[in-house]
Amino acid sequence: MYSFAHEWGQDPAVIKTVADIRAYVKHARMGERRVALVPTMGALHEGHLELVRQAKNKADSVIVSIFVNPAQFGRNEDLSAYPRTWDADLEKLTSVEANAIFYPAVAQMYPEGFATYVSLTGVSQPLEGERRPGHFAGVATIVTKLLLQCMPDFALFGEKDWQQLQVIKKMTADLNIPVEIIGVPTVRDENGLALSSRNAYLTAEQYLIAVRLNKILFAMAERLRQGNPLATVQHQGAAELFQAGFDAIDYLEIRDAATLQMPGPGPLRILAAVKCGRARLIDNVPV
Repeated sequence: MYSFAHEWGQDPAVIKTVADIRAYVKHARMGERRVALVPTMGALHEGHLELVRQAKNKADSVIVSIFVNPAQFGRNEDLSAYPRTWDADLEKLTSVEANAIFYPAVAQMYPEGFATYVSLTGVSQPLEGERRPGHFAGVATIVTKLLLQCMPDFALFGEKDWQQLQVIKKMTADLNIPVEIIGVPTVRDENGLALSSRNAYLTAEQYLIAVRLNKILFAMAERLRQGNPLATVQHQGAAELFQAGFDAIDYLEIRDAATLQMPGPGPLRILAAVKCGRARLIDNVPV
């Protein structure tokens, strides 16, 4: 059972059960503290830490969940290979003064006999939904569970996973979950590469290719703003990605920013998923 001897503002409390995270949040509410949640799968980098910093600007108590969610991995995706770096993660979360870490085992989140999943139509279906069947059902299910377990005032997600952010916004609105979903702009390295745990798979040579992705996407956005036809911009962008040395393009699409459907009168977003060696890189930019 979680002990409330833990003092607010010291090293993060590490909480491993649903009952204890609910007790922790209840205790925070008794002190009229606003609660924020930052869901992660660990292998934390500066992008995750920026989410925590932004959360601390919004709330009095920040919970970071670390859970490698098996339900969002496809049949051809190696769950066992996903990096698990608990000691480094704990050190990083201590440095940014996270208040609590929710670190449940798989049996806590998916006990024996678990049979309920959350799935969406519409925004979850194109792009990642087509390439990774079942992925967003796994994401929606685990995020729903985390929101109901922690009942935060705010939950923060990075805009690098733009489609995921739109899926979560739609899900929480449809299910009337009383939480404000906040998107935080993509954190990039000094060369513009969107930070990702999977960047560790890049060799030095592949990194020089990977940093071309954001530059090509921003150039596409500028061509659209200049009035060039969407199809022409998309075709040219794909050619530039291959010229840069990427091994494959899963998708390179210009879509409605909110629905991820084909472009309409609303704001647009350019979204890409490309492969460079072992790394599958995703990125997106606004138009």
